[in-house]
Amino acid sequence: MKLFTIRGNSHWKVFRGTTRSQAAEMVIKPGNREGGPQNRHPKSDQWLYVISGHGMAIVEGKDIPLNAGTLLLVEKNERHEILALGRSPLKTLNFYTPPAY
Repeated sequence: MKLFTIRGNSHWKVFRGTTRSQAAEMVIKPGNREGGPQNRHPKSDQWLYVISGHGMAIVEGKDIPLNAGTLLLVEKNERHEILALGRSPLKTLNFYTPPAY
């Protein structure tokens, strides 16, 4: 068993996982973004759960609104980027299977 505390104040923090999966927290300031039009995880699926804030995911050119409670699956090798919109940071919890980092 492993236990981690999510603080929600780091820009990007990968928690230790196992050889099969990995968890990370991401906090994006309003107006900023993570990833980019060519960002991919060639071997890993990424589950992204929005804890708080408002944003937009662009996955394979499709805009997907992100709000608290949204759960998004970005499948391996899909191009994606995450944008923080609104006045507060976009805080997410991400899971990668298998680990991407």
